[in-house]
Amino acid sequence: MMQFSSQAAPPQHPLLKPKPNNIHGLFLDPSSPNNLLHNRSTRPWPGSFPTSSKTLGSFNTAGCMEQLLAHCASAVEANDATLAQQLLWVLNNIAPPEGDSNQRLTSAFLCALISRASKSGSCKILASAAGDLAATNSSLSDALHRFSAVELASFVDLTPWHRFGYSAANAAIVEVSEGFSTIHVVDLSTTHCMQMPTLIDALSNRPEGPPILRLTAVSLTDETLPPPLLDMPYEELGARLVNFARSRNVPMEFRVIHSSPADGFSDVLDQLRVQQLVSDGEALVVNCQMMLHCIPDETAGAVASSVGITPSISLRSMFLKALRSLEPVLVTIVDEDADFTSPDVVTRLRSAFNYLWIPYDTVDTFLPRGSEQRKWYEAGISWKIENVIAQEGLQRLERLESKGRWGQRMRNAGFRALGFGEEAVAEVKGMLDEHSAGWGLKREEEDLVLTWKGHNVVFATAWVP
Repeated sequence: MMQFSSQAAPPQHPLLKPKPNNIHGLFLDPSSPNNLLHNRSTRPWPGSFPTSSKTLGSFNTAGCMEQLLAHCASAVEANDATLAQQLLWVLNNIAPPEGDSNQRLTSAFLCALISRASKSGSCKILASAAGDLAATNSSLSDALHRFSAVELASFVDLTPWHRFGYSAANAAIVEVSEGFSTIHVVDLSTTHCMQMPTLIDALSNRPEGPPILRLTAVSLTDETLPPPLLDMPYEELGARLVNFARSRNVPMEFRVIHSSPADGFSDVLDQLRVQQLVSDGEALVVNCQMMLHCIPDETAGAVASSVGITPSISLRSMFLKALRSLEPVLVTIVDEDADFTSPDVVTRLRSAFNYLWIPYDTVDTFLPRGSEQRKWYEAGISWKIENVIAQEGLQRLERLESKGRWGQRMRNAGFRALGFGEEAVAEVKGMLDEHSAGWGLKREEEDLVLTWKGHNVVFATAWVP
């Protein structure tokens, strides 16, 4: 368990309520004779539109929903307002936001597609609703709960999604720290140092005695921050961690570096280079927990150009090569095993749909319907979907890459994989025993992978120069 001494989910978008008799409504009943747009001689949706709940139910499968969403995204990108409107009408009727896991997943993608159309203006009839959409996006932002440290510690303990990476990384850090009197951990994490209490506990039990722990936390400077959000300054969080470490007889120093993924965390690298000149005998560990994918990838040439980088150069690879020059004793990378880097929104939609069903599927095993924590949890997933589908440029932070691609980047930067020992595996398995039977663990070469019902979810890798 982590140790430290509410709001409603976003409502269904008002534009998604069908208005069969209003020609200015966005979602006109496709079967209505009054629907002038439907009766126009433009490309119709294949076959006649279903109008009864029984017929609509035939579309209520994950495969059909994915196909409908992909066709809708294509229509929006092609500025085909008629087809987009028809598909959105069907999706709205088969995917209520309070439905089963597939319906809730589809509903979140539906809202993200409307948001994209409004932002890009590619589909004029949808973009005309920008004012109402702003209210919906505001509701989504409001639904993102700001956690206290105690709330967040309890929240991440609900599922192995983050605990898996904590356990694997901690085991690797403790192993490489043997023989060092001072360990400097640079924490690049989206969960605001929630891993650190368990690491402090592990270091306090080191046979040769606890080392001095110097913790550098990286705080994002961008206005668009990925959830979960922390409702306290990092300085206060650091003070609590120092007090906790003192109670475990671990001498600890804490500092914060405010930096941005948009330029490859250049502020972090600059400060580490300066510090390296005055530090002697400490073990530098860079702990990357689901934050590196926020660095723009090389497929987004426009993003690279906007920050003054030649589009052909990968900011991610530049960051990793800069890390290698600092000679860390260990770099851990924990992230979600999916690929959201395509510049094509339809490809991203399919990838995201075939990955993000997992958090919707797992939630029933640990949070009851209607609970406050469940609303917080699903609001976070909705934010991720909206970011993948509706955002571009520097605002699109959710640019996941697969484990294999990150491994290739690390090897190209001059790192070699460090396998996880039996103690690390036992630690992870013990943690998984506290959760639903659907979770599993597998080895892939030197790496560990968290699975749900056999599907890869999160990977953990450890690297040395």
